[in-house]
Amino acid sequence: MSEAFHIISDGSCDLPAELAQEKNITVVPFYVSFDDEHYLKENVDIDIRDFYQQMVDKKGVFPKSSMPSIQDYAEAFRPFAKANIPVICICITAKFSGSMQSALNARALIQETWPQAEITVIDATVNTVLQGQYVLEAARLRDSGWSFRDTAARLEEVKSTGRIFFTVGNMEYLKHGGRVGKVASLAGSVLDVRPVITLREGEIFPSGIDRGRKRTTQKALNLLLEYLQESRLGIECYSLAVGYGYDREEGLAFRDHALEALQKKGYAIEEIPVYQIGATIGVHTGPYPLGFGIIEKGIHD
Repeated sequence: MSEAFHIISDGSCDLPAELAQEKNITVVPFYVSFDDEHYLKENVDIDIRDFYQQMVDKKGVFPKSSMPSIQDYAEAFRPFAKANIPVICICITAKFSGSMQSALNARALIQETWPQAEITVIDATVNTVLQGQYVLEAARLRDSGWSFRDTAARLEEVKSTGRIFFTVGNMEYLKHGGRVGKVASLAGSVLDVRPVITLREGEIFPSGIDRGRKRTTQKALNLLLEYLQESRLGIECYSLAVGYGYDREEGLAFRDHALEALQKKGYAIEEIPVYQIGATIGVHTGPYPLGFGIIEKGIHD
């Protein structure tokens, strides 16, 4: 434990386990249940592939997620409090989950024993793959020599730039979870249309509906292009990633199409990482979410 400070995130960040380990990031998992009784720790008791396979195999069954407990966070904080290492803890948008409140309560609990413990809890105002990019920017700042306080301040500065532009396979899971309005729900059931959605600053905004996967994924790409066109910064100042659910091949093809489109527009970009969207958000989107996450980098290249 020689690091200047440690980074912790809840499992909504959807970082691959090996990447989190490589970047020295602790992930506190969410829980998922298919029967309302038995809750399994994501990536501990159930892996993401199995989660999605169960969704695909059990149509009409709507799994639920549950946030990390106060005890889960306290166990993550404790070794760093003992070692007097500051912690930055990044949580899913508080508008979607009580995870951040669990972390705040755990901090208070830890500070009863170690009053000197420095634990900053940040509301990412985002989730899933975009939260993962945000967490990676925190690690990049730390590993570039930024201080604990300067990193926390910079993270607060950039988080409002985060956007997710995505679509889903159908509206069933969004309807079941109450994530779309009644009009959109009716349209989904009658017309078999699919939504395109923007998430920014912790809120979901409908960005259109259309028929067919090709059209809705193109709309998501158009939203990304519009965001970049309106930005005062070049694409090199952003962290961009693709998120997919059950179908990795579709995610890779979507990434390749996006790269080609961006390059044709004159953007100097050679790669876009592709990450699997986890159960925390998958329970609301169903097995076929697909889209982009983009956020300003903590340090510009």
